[in-house]
Amino acid sequence: MDFMRLGFKLLSATAARGRLSILIFHRVLPRPDEIFPDEVHAQRFDQICAWLKAWFQVLPLDQAGHLLAQGRLPARACCISFDDGYADNQQIALPILQKHGLTATFFIATGFLQGGRMWNDTVIESLRHCRLAELDFGEHGRYRLSDAASRRAAIEAIIGKIKYLAVEQRLAATEDLLARSGALLSEPLMMGPDGVRRLSEAGMQIGAHTVSHPILARTAPELAREEILVSKRYLEDLLGQPCTLFAYPNGKPGRDYAPEHVAMVRELGFQTAVSTAWGASGPGADPLQLQRFTPWDASKSAFGLRLMRNLIV
Repeated sequence: MDFMRLGFKLLSATAARGRLSILIFHRVLPRPDEIFPDEVHAQRFDQICAWLKAWFQVLPLDQAGHLLAQGRLPARACCISFDDGYADNQQIALPILQKHGLTATFFIATGFLQGGRMWNDTVIESLRHCRLAELDFGEHGRYRLSDAASRRAAIEAIIGKIKYLAVEQRLAATEDLLARSGALLSEPLMMGPDGVRRLSEAGMQIGAHTVSHPILARTAPELAREEILVSKRYLEDLLGQPCTLFAYPNGKPGRDYAPEHVAMVRELGFQTAVSTAWGASGPGADPLQLQRFTPWDASKSAFGLRLMRNLIV
């Protein structure tokens, strides 16, 4: 038996001790990105899927959530999830998942399905395509853009500065950045409604991720509820089936969402919801606040060992 498979089996040998590992991804690029070399690309995702199939029982998220709540989660249980709704999820990730016979859940921010772009991607692509040696971003600082490393540093710094602004302020800041950069952005990064349908028809699960991906804790309660409800109804109308899965935008408990938002999710009829709190959910876990984590290690052994440590945190 594979050493890693044995390790995962021992760490979850009985249903009473069963813990659910949920991996979180966003994009699967066609090839490595020089600015973000650690970003998952097709070859790497294929490798990760092979490891997960060998080590775990990869389950649909709704099924895993029900089994965990009932104390019947099988040993080595795992789920795969994607956030936001990038076009490469359907174009690149789906064929790889199908190759390995795996299922995944795709959480869709529905407001970006009609040719929109998420604010952080506006930041990334503005600086990627900027031809200036140094960018003046007004009150947010000046940034050197001489090579891939300096562009990445600038991207990370700017995202950190504007992430928690109000939605309108954040949008205004990103549009200002785009104008200052002189970049021309035309390539659509998000999938359209047809892409969501194709994922569902291929047996993948679809969950809601709000409309515009706001930080719920920084959003007025009535607007937060509307963001959650409208995304749920849009997906139900699009797919003709109930939407019972939800992912909190940004997803850090206490910082990005609060107990009142968990109550909203429950009241609106979601049965399973996920955060971005590291760890693996065990017996007694709140089904509307399941944990997620993805190792960043490149080697098989390091990737597997970090997943094992995540099970015992």
